Amino acid sequence: MMKWGFLMMLVVVSVCAFAQTEQEKLRDVEMQRQANRLRNLERQIDSVALLIDQQQYVAADAKIVNILKTVRSVPSDLTFYLGKTSFYLQKYKQSVDWLNKYIQLKGTSGQFSEEAINLKTKGEVELLKEKQTEAKQAGELLSKDFDIDCGPTGKVACPVCNGSTVIIKKTYLGETYKTCGYCNHTGALSCEDYNKLLKGQLKASTQ
Repeated sequence: MMKWGFLMMLVVVSVCAFAQTEQEKLRDVEMQRQANRLRNLERQIDSVALLIDQQQYVAADAKIVNILKTVRSVPSDLTFYLGKTSFYLQKYKQSVDWLNKYIQLKGTSGQFSEEAINLKTKGEVELLKEKQTEAKQAGELLSKDFDIDCGPTGKVACPVCNGSTVIIKKTYLGETYKTCGYCNHTGALSCEDYNKLLKGQLKASTQ
C-alpha cells in the first residue's frame, strides 16, 4: 500500500514538472518573439534615421507612417524623427506637435533634445508666418473696394439690429435695450449706407 502511494506521488510530481516545463517553454517562446519584434522595430527606426541623414524626407515620412501602423506605443526616438521629417517637409504644425512629444518624454537630457528644441522653435516661427500670411491674404481679399448689390429694392434689413430698430445687450444684471442709431428707426438701410457700414464708414446717429 505504501509502495502504491509512493508511485502515485512520483506520477503527480512528474506531471507538475512537465506542466512547469511547458509553461517555461511557452514563456521563452513569447519572450523570444517580443525580442525579435523589438529588434525589427529598431532596424526600421535606424533605416528612418539613415533616410533623414540622406535628406530623403519623403521616403522617411512614408516609412514612419508604415511603422506607426504596426506599433501600439510610439518609441520616443520615432517621435523625434517624425517631428524632424515633418519640419523639412514644411508640415510645421505636425512637426511642432511631435517634437513637443519628444521634449515632454525626454526633457533636456535626451539624445536629440537640443536639436528637437531648436527645430521646434524654428517650426513655431514658420507656423506663425503661415498664420500671418493667411490673415494677410484674407485681409487683402476683404479690403478690396467692392460694393454689394442690394437687389431691386435698394434696401436691406439693418444687420446691427436685425431690422428690429432696437439693440439688445445681455449683461450680468439682465438685458438692456437701446434704439439702433444706424437705421434711423426704420429697421432698414439704403444700399449706399449698407456698403458704408460694411467698410466701417457709417457713423451711428446719437439722436
